[in-house]
Amino acid sequence: MSETSTGAAADAVTEVVAAAGNWRRAGFAGAAIGVVAAGAAAGVAVERLTVGRGMRKKARLALDASGPYGSLRGLPGQAYADDGTELSYEVEEVEADSEQAPRRRRLFGRKSPAPVTVVFSHGYCLNQDSWHFQRAALRGVVRCVYWDQRSHGRSERGVAQLAGGAPVSIDQLGRDLKAVIDAAAPEGPLVLVGHSMGGMTTMALADHFPDLIRERVVGVALVGTSSGRLGEVNFGLPVAGMNAVRRVLPGILKALGSQAELVEKGRRATADLFAGVIKRYSFSSKEVDPAISRFAERMIESTPIDVVAEFYPAFAEHDKTEALKYFAELPVLVLAGDKDLVTPSEHSEAIADLLPDAELVLVPDAGHLVMLEHPEVVTDRLADLLARAGAMPAAAGARASSR
Repeated sequence: MSETSTGAAADAVTEVVAAAGNWRRAGFAGAAIGVVAAGAAAGVAVERLTVGRGMRKKARLALDASGPYGSLRGLPGQAYADDGTELSYEVEEVEADSEQAPRRRRLFGRKSPAPVTVVFSHGYCLNQDSWHFQRAALRGVVRCVYWDQRSHGRSERGVAQLAGGAPVSIDQLGRDLKAVIDAAAPEGPLVLVGHSMGGMTTMALADHFPDLIRERVVGVALVGTSSGRLGEVNFGLPVAGMNAVRRVLPGILKALGSQAELVEKGRRATADLFAGVIKRYSFSSKEVDPAISRFAERMIESTPIDVVAEFYPAFAEHDKTEALKYFAELPVLVLAGDKDLVTPSEHSEAIADLLPDAELVLVPDAGHLVMLEHPEVVTDRLADLLARAGAMPAAAGARASSR
């Protein structure tokens, strides 16, 4: 990063700190939260012109009017966490007369593979729709469950957080996933797929319920995630600037979370900066469809500011390295974008080092939202994992995902 960019980063940190103490400057406060929601922390003011306003406006209007992304729906259901939080999920059942049926009979005769449920867990500030392309490809081929983490998407705000201000923990998310499995897939083999925070949720599930992993899980996919040491990530910023951000960010988040309504107004007022932040921290390719960028922006926009603040501290405390041992005997896919600034690919490599039989895939020119940026690669590798786990015949494959 050049000296000019370094100066801009420092100036952005100063602006964020000032915003926390001066609520009339809600634009700066909204910008700061936009950064956090995108998976960064601060110092990205230099990115505000990454996406042209005209292009953004055109893409926003087109997508908001009739965009197909995030439109797929399944059979809805509700699970209840141990603190009473209602968790929303949707089930996509296998089609009885699926076009894959002849291939299944040809490969397996009358004895089809055991029915497997694939459970998808999404990341921070996203929702189940972040799996749009994989969902489109797998519809009718394999039974899938997509769920919204607490306080995200269609799930309720965390009861423990609303009632007593209890902090969110990755351990709590692991117990939430268990509640969803109990409700949506109480029996039969499971394949667990998690992106970012969803991967951490999957590790927490293993940590708390190792018997479930041993008895029922037949495959695991960990996408753009980490088993720990997230406090060392610098989000592509100068080390000195990032250290300064880490010192002030917890206090800023707490203050901004207490002024949610005002900060939401500031967030809307700084839409162009917000779009630039999302593009930088979600994608790497310069050829990303503006409508997909807008789709990601829309998901992140839907996450309330106070939820952003509630969840953020959990990542610094996250350490589930020991839990990876429960996946050691399973088919495992570890996949990441090679230019991910949020959970750098080194974190995926560290996971793969502890799971030497895992398949490690680093996708070239891909950022944090690799499943949206390069959906064909992610879907192909996931289909291969499902075939190895017995969830679908190797020759069947997933339906081609279209943009």
